[in-house]
Amino acid sequence: MDGTSPWVEEVVLHDGAEARTISGRWFGTDAVMEIRRPKGYRHPSLDQSLTKRRLFAESRILIHLSDFELPIPKLLDFDEKNATIVMTKLSGVPLFEVLRNSNDNELISSIMYSCGKLIRKIHSLGVSHGDLTTHNLLCDDSSFIQIIDFGLGRLSPEIESLGQDLQVLSECLSASHPKFSDAMKFVLNGYTDGEKIGINIDDVISRYQEIQGRVRYHG
Repeated sequence: MDGTSPWVEEVVLHDGAEARTISGRWFGTDAVMEIRRPKGYRHPSLDQSLTKRRLFAESRILIHLSDFELPIPKLLDFDEKNATIVMTKLSGVPLFEVLRNSNDNELISSIMYSCGKLIRKIHSLGVSHGDLTTHNLLCDDSSFIQIIDFGLGRLSPEIESLGQDLQVLSECLSASHPKFSDAMKFVLNGYTDGEKIGINIDDVISRYQEIQGRVRYHG
């Protein structure tokens, strides 16, 4: 961007097929900018429409959750024309790296329990994530869990979407982190413990188990 822009680019964090993610500063605040990539295989008008819809969805979710002091990014800017979104930068590394590098079962059990509690909190506020992998969960030096990338999320989701969040995480843990075979058990412990407000936890767990059965049947 030009010299009059409030954005100062620093480092490219990720350059993927869906988006380019860059760290920098926005009016002096540590921030992350996501730039959605156009899809050449789609008609330009359709691609613009889908990109706009996804950016709007993520922005609306971040705004909706911003009143609840959750460990998620805060929306700083949304530019429909340039297909960009700017958010506060969170500390920590992807949980993927923590699980890959750790052999501390007690620590990982505690972290996964915390993941479950945070997922339930977001679900109870009427949001599904849509891509709940260990790359989109961050863990800082104090083992504090945060969630990023709500680009596939939904407001006021159906129970299926909530169960699907748990299934996506379960599949990710099984495929990428098999040495922690009980990890999902601790996620579910965290998800089901505590005060049950906003959603029927039993219904979500039942739907998750139903989805698991479908996956096994078709697999």
